Amino acid sequence: MPFDASTHSFDHIVIGAGSAGCVLANRLTADARNRVLVLEAGGKDDWIWFHIPVGYLFAIGNPRADWMFKTQAEAGLNGRALSYPRGRVVGGCSAINAMIYMRGQAADYDGWRDLGLHGWGWDDVLPLFKRHEDHFGGASALHGAGGEWRIEEPRMRWPILDAVREAGAQIGIPKVADFNTGDNEGGAYFQLNQKRGRRWSAARGFLHPILERDNLSIEIGVQVERLIIEEGRAVGVVYRQHGERREARCTGEVILSAGAIGTPQILELSGVGDGARLSRLGVDVAQHLPGVGENLQDHLQIRPIYKVSNARTMNVEYQSLFKRMKMGIDYALFRRGPLTMAPSQLGLFTRSSADHATANLQFHIQPLSLDKFGEPMHTFGAITVSVCNVRPASRGSVHAVSPQATDHPAIQPNYLSHGEDQRVAVDSLKVARRLCQASALAPFAPEEFRPGAHVTSDEDLLRAAGELGTTIFHPVGTAKMGAADDAMAVVNERLQVRGIAGLRIADASVMPRITSGNTNSPTMMIAEKAAEMILADARARA
Repeated sequence: MPFDASTHSFDHIVIGAGSAGCVLANRLTADARNRVLVLEAGGKDDWIWFHIPVGYLFAIGNPRADWMFKTQAEAGLNGRALSYPRGRVVGGCSAINAMIYMRGQAADYDGWRDLGLHGWGWDDVLPLFKRHEDHFGGASALHGAGGEWRIEEPRMRWPILDAVREAGAQIGIPKVADFNTGDNEGGAYFQLNQKRGRRWSAARGFLHPILERDNLSIEIGVQVERLIIEEGRAVGVVYRQHGERREARCTGEVILSAGAIGTPQILELSGVGDGARLSRLGVDVAQHLPGVGENLQDHLQIRPIYKVSNARTMNVEYQSLFKRMKMGIDYALFRRGPLTMAPSQLGLFTRSSADHATANLQFHIQPLSLDKFGEPMHTFGAITVSVCNVRPASRGSVHAVSPQATDHPAIQPNYLSHGEDQRVAVDSLKVARRLCQASALAPFAPEEFRPGAHVTSDEDLLRAAGELGTTIFHPVGTAKMGAADDAMAVVNERLQVRGIAGLRIADASVMPRITSGNTNSPTMMIAEKAAEMILADARARA
């Protein structure tokens, strides 16, 4: 018989088995007395391309793995709408993302603390990062060992990328060994969430090892329709599975971990959000919270491309059937070579100008090029010098468009809508040019292919940024944390939803400001802290 949650009693219900949900499932069920139900919209992570690192090429844009969201048309991107990948599988985005282990900067978290969010400063969150780390370098003051979240060095290097790193040093971007010390300024190969050449997702690290726990129930293929809110308290969930509408209830807390896109939509369909907006949707208002779905932040990557000569690149190597066969054999026998590659290999963090106290640009350097994701690589040797502003000032939104959970929400990032972001975009293209003009790259004769050396004025560079810009898949902030006097805050510093008892949010949507780098591991840190608070509050009630 199919599982019927209505016949079971749960202490907690976790909505979403993505990066945060897997951590929560692990931590909340560590005590056998806690009965936990996890509801996941996607399917099992049993497809080969969820585990081979280059599988993201096949997973992104595939409805088996991806929600297939699209943004609204973006004025800052010259009217273009973007595909907006989000993981739709157990493990969530950690099953399809770039695998880059990045915490951000100490100043990011100290900035959260200074907003009145006590307990979220760098010194507070560093132990949480370390708690679940299994770092290749072993335990130290900055890293943990023996945890669930495996971190390794890349398994191959490219001479052209070594030269780019040297070029960075020549223009003032020092070589560093580790981006995760609290100050990520410098140049290094990215550390990766891999284990012996295979992707290490949140599901593999946190969920698979605990599937036999008797107090854990996981349901997949679940479309959550709304929360059950009775007398101001969240007591359960209404969802659809296998064509049937079902409900599950709990005596403790409902925890939303559906991500920066899914979480605000579920809140709005449950009557939690801006009252006027909900009334227009025909949804009864349970709690007026105007911040729901607002404050969307994302990292826009601008993708300059440089042709190079005398260099080994993926563009050229992929043209050879023999070399493609060799790549497959190398991976099958030794778990090494290009099939272990993350989408980006070399990172450079620097400042777009002297106005910034810490690095505000992140370069993702790739030994390949293509017109856009999903299209074939160019046939000529080239590198992509992708750059993003890691602290954007532009703010967007995510909102439900109808009372139907199956209708995708409207996603409006508003890229480059703020003048500061426009200035940083222009400056970032100039930094990319200085980098590629450094003497360390002279043997490779870099030639600017996109946007092209003929683009020189600030006005034309901004237009080029809008043409070359695309998401790097880091949406956050749509149910942000805030102090008591922040009218747009959705949750407090303990991640509890304002005005609704028994409801907490633990995912990237709670970030008040985006972190300075990739957002996956910071999201898992948030889940680690959420679990700690949930368990502490449960003990206090007992």
